[in-house]
Amino acid sequence: MQNQVPSQALFIRRSEDRGHADHGWLEARHSFSFADYYDPDHMSYRALRVINEDTIAPGKGFGTHPHKSMEIFTFIKEGSLRHEDSMGNGREIQAGEFQYMSAGSGVLHSEVNPSASTETKLLQIWLTPAQPGGEPRYQDFQVSTLDRQDGLALLASPDGREGSIAIRQNAEVLHGSLRSAQAITLPVITGRPFTWLQLIKGELTLGDESLAAGDAAAIDHTALAFTAKSDAEFLLFRLS
Repeated sequence: MQNQVPSQALFIRRSEDRGHADHGWLEARHSFSFADYYDPDHMSYRALRVINEDTIAPGKGFGTHPHKSMEIFTFIKEGSLRHEDSMGNGREIQAGEFQYMSAGSGVLHSEVNPSASTETKLLQIWLTPAQPGGEPRYQDFQVSTLDRQDGLALLASPDGREGSIAIRQNAEVLHGSLRSAQAITLPVITGRPFTWLQLIKGELTLGDESLAAGDAAAIDHTALAFTAKSDAEFLLFRLS
């Protein structure tokens, strides 16, 4: 799979440059082309196909709809989300929880904000699987329960190591939480040399660049070093 964002050692995707949709009940920011938003320069990044930052109005959501051959992740920033699917899963996912659904050969699900008064804010992420099909899968957990090393917790990996979710792609998904002035340096991984960093809140410095909430950085075949300018939370994708 080829890059479909500009290929360079460091590429910054600013929050305000993302696609925007306002449907009244749903406001969304799209890092990559999605639905009515089309940008040929931002179709995907390696296997990373979708990063949508969604705000869902109280009592609203996505009715039952199908997915197939996609690794789907949801991270709840604020509020909660009621999930139900054709595998028999049904529960409310709360702020700080991470949800995984491998659509496999096909699955139906719905996602609704169950609150009558509070918005739900979330990130929805899609990774294309290494191979299509397979039995659908589901898992969710609170990210604060995972062990951290240098502010990072491994959420998903190809082999499910360290208690992470085993996914159908040669990719790692990590959750980062750094206090102000805390720094991280990550070497290049031979098998996964492409990195996408999506900042959820706070500020980071990355070389000469500063990232604010909603900004992202793509780093190709280059070691990654960054420092928190303020308390920061982010997702990190290491891709082949």
